[in-house]
Amino acid sequence: MLADDEHLIRGALAALIALEDDLVVVAEAAAGPEALAMARARCPDVAVLDLQMPGADGVSVATSLRAELPGCRTMIATCHGRPGHLKRALAAGVRAFVPKAVSARQPAGIIRTVHAGNRYVDPELAAGAISAGDSPLTLRKAEVRELAAGGAPVAEIAERAPLSQGTVRNHLSAAASKLGAENCHAAVRLERERGWV
Repeated sequence: MLADDEHLIRGALAALIALEDDLVVVAEAAAGPEALAMARARCPDVAVLDLQMPGADGVSVATSLRAELPGCRTMIATCHGRPGHLKRALAAGVRAFVPKAVSARQPAGIIRTVHAGNRYVDPELAAGAISAGDSPLTLRKAEVRELAAGGAPVAEIAERAPLSQGTVRNHLSAAASKLGAENCHAAVRLERERGWV
């Protein structure tokens, strides 16, 4: 199954996979909830997920698939290959994490690797994750801060998290304080510089 909100990328990957004798695309989706519905209906062996999709990101979809369809292995293909994203994906049970900039010859082999139960992590992303170290933020604070990084107002973050607006403000304040930043924007900049987001 392929899930990516960029139709051109998803279509190109589907066309590449169609050239392989042993691989078949059984479903395509453009958003997180649609990917979950398609996976439930088609039970794919491997789900190739975009990291950032409308409705639910690829890691959230992978987490749900791991619980609901344990036989479905997941991989993330992304333009946003930051060490923090990689660590979060691996913690969620994602079997492969690759940049969309890989050569056209690589995806089929990586899908086969994942299907066989093995892992594949782009070497440059892995090196970046190791050198970046760990973020001092708890996973929940990091998630709230990441929602705020896109400029979402507190009310929207509270709805998406789901948390109360007061809890969101507390998480944002605590995150900035823990990172030694004067405000949320400075915290985001610091996290990006260190590769945590």
